[in-house]
Amino acid sequence: MIELNADIGEGCDDASLMPYLARVSIACGGHAGDAVSMTAALRLAAEHGVAAGAHPSYPDRAQFGRQALAASEDEIAAWVMQQTEVLAEQAARLGLRLAHVKPHGALYDVAARDAGVARAIARAVAALDPALALVGLSGSQLIAAGQGAGLAVLHEAFADRRYQSDGQLVSRETAGALIVDSRAASEQARALAHGVPVGTAGGGAIRVKADTICLHSDTPNALNIARAVHAALNHG
Repeated sequence: MIELNADIGEGCDDASLMPYLARVSIACGGHAGDAVSMTAALRLAAEHGVAAGAHPSYPDRAQFGRQALAASEDEIAAWVMQQTEVLAEQAARLGLRLAHVKPHGALYDVAARDAGVARAIARAVAALDPALALVGLSGSQLIAAGQGAGLAVLHEAFADRRYQSDGQLVSRETAGALIVDSRAASEQARALAHGVPVGTAGGGAIRVKADTICLHSDTPNALNIARAVHAALNHG
């Protein structure tokens, strides 16, 4: 059975989502998050038996990490390592260990396309802890970089986002980029889980390899989407 994951620690109602999740990525200071929210998110994950990982981003709280910043590969590697280390230290204090790293927002999108940025992220994760898995957009440069760095990788697909014909995500700036209807999201998740082509913004369809399916805690109607997607993945 394919797993459902969400990005948490971003000021949303994480507790309500947890019963439907198998994996969470926790904001660790770049776009959101502080010691209190990180500790709360880690405890929540532990209580529900959910795998927890780091969700590093461009250090840009004003734009919530959703705008790319000009930066060298070394700077990107340093940001990823620093933010992941902060969360790893919080986890260690609770007797927990991180399972993965998944970039957030614009950093995730850039790493999907830019091989240099992808390699910088993979290099940082491997240097920090080679046992960490790297989560990235299915079939993207980040997946290739993780494999090249000897990391376990998880091809990620999305229940609540529209796809372009090349497998990239439709920009959040585009009308209709988010899937906020729970039935539509569950239908897309079911298709992804079974290797069935999903519709694209241009009217075509593509197959997307999926090891883990994401929904966003800040997507409108997130809780109903989580319930519907969980039911689709478990019964469908």
